[in-house]
Amino acid sequence: MHAGKSFVVTGASGGIGRTIALELLDSGATVALAARSDGIDGTAELADAGERALPVRMDVTDESSVERAIEEVASAFGGIDGVVNNAGIAGPTAPVTDVEATEWDHTMAVNAKGPFLVTKHATPHLIESDHGAIVNISSISGKRPLEDRTPYTASKMALIGLTRTLAFELGDEGVTVNAVCPGATVGPRIDRVIQNQAERRGLSFEEAKRTVFTEDAALGELVDPESVAEMVSFLLGPHARHVTAQDINVDGGTAWY
Repeated sequence: MHAGKSFVVTGASGGIGRTIALELLDSGATVALAARSDGIDGTAELADAGERALPVRMDVTDESSVERAIEEVASAFGGIDGVVNNAGIAGPTAPVTDVEATEWDHTMAVNAKGPFLVTKHATPHLIESDHGAIVNISSISGKRPLEDRTPYTASKMALIGLTRTLAFELGDEGVTVNAVCPGATVGPRIDRVIQNQAERRGLSFEEAKRTVFTEDAALGELVDPESVAEMVSFLLGPHARHVTAQDINVDGGTAWY
C-alpha cells in the first residue's frame, strides 16, 4: 500500500508511535523513526526492515533539533510524503489549582508546539510529494471532559484546531491534514494515567479503569494500538486522498462527534 513512500513518525520509540511505525514499515513504506530516546533503535530492530527504517534523534520542542532532523530525513529519503505527529505526554493528573505553570508549559510544548514545528519544517517537502499527508494524533480527551487533566485536554484540543486550520492552508498544495483521536489505548502510559486517577478518586486500578475509561464506551474496552495504527495508515494512503480537515475517533464508541 505504501511502497515507495517515505514517512516521519514522531514519538516512535514506543507505545502507539512504535505500533504506527511498524504498521507503515509492514506496508512497504520507508519510515524515519523520530524521538529523543534510544527506543527508536529498538523499533528499528523490531521492524527488521533494513534501510527502510531510519532512527532519527529529534526533540519536538526544540526547533533547531526539528529542522536538522527533517533535513536529514529528506536528504536520506529523497523527500517526505507524510508526517505522523504522534509525540506526546500525559501531563499532570491534578485539579487546576494544583497544576504548576511549568507542567502546563511542558505539556503544551510537546503536544501542541511540537506538531507545529514538525509541520512547519516538513511542509516544503510534503508540497513536493504527489500526495503529501499529515496525521496528528490528538485524543478524544480533546473533545470531551477528562477531570484533573487540564493541560492534556487543552493541548489535544489545540491539536484539533491546528489540524483544521492546516487542512485549509495546505489544501491548494494537495496536502491533506487529519487528526486521529484515540480513546484510552492499551499500554504503559494509560496504565500510569489509570493509576493516578485511582489514587485521586480512592478507587482500585480496575475500578478507575472502568469508571473513567471503559464504562461509557460502546465496546466497553480499551483500544488496541493496532487499531489506531491502521487508521493512520489509511489516512496516509491513496484511498484517503479526499479525506481532510477531519478528526476521526478510534475509541470504541466513547465520543460521538
